[in-house]
Amino acid sequence: MGSIDKTVRLLIAALLIVLYFLGLVEGVLGTVALGIAAVFTLTSVISFCPLYAVFGITTCKTKSA
Repeated sequence: MGSIDKTVRLLIAALLIVLYFLGLVEGVLGTVALGIAAVFTLTSVISFCPLYAVFGITTCKTKSA
């Protein structure tokens, strides 16, 4: 997972958390938003996205040989 991808995921996670705690996202949608924020944070921290692996997607820059 590339650094831009990780940064974007962390920013989206932070936004979802802020929206939840400000009360702008509530109920089931709020719970889903927190779940997505948790997944985005976890995948950013460990630099691995299972969906990327399944579909063969990479956002890492490759070194030239």
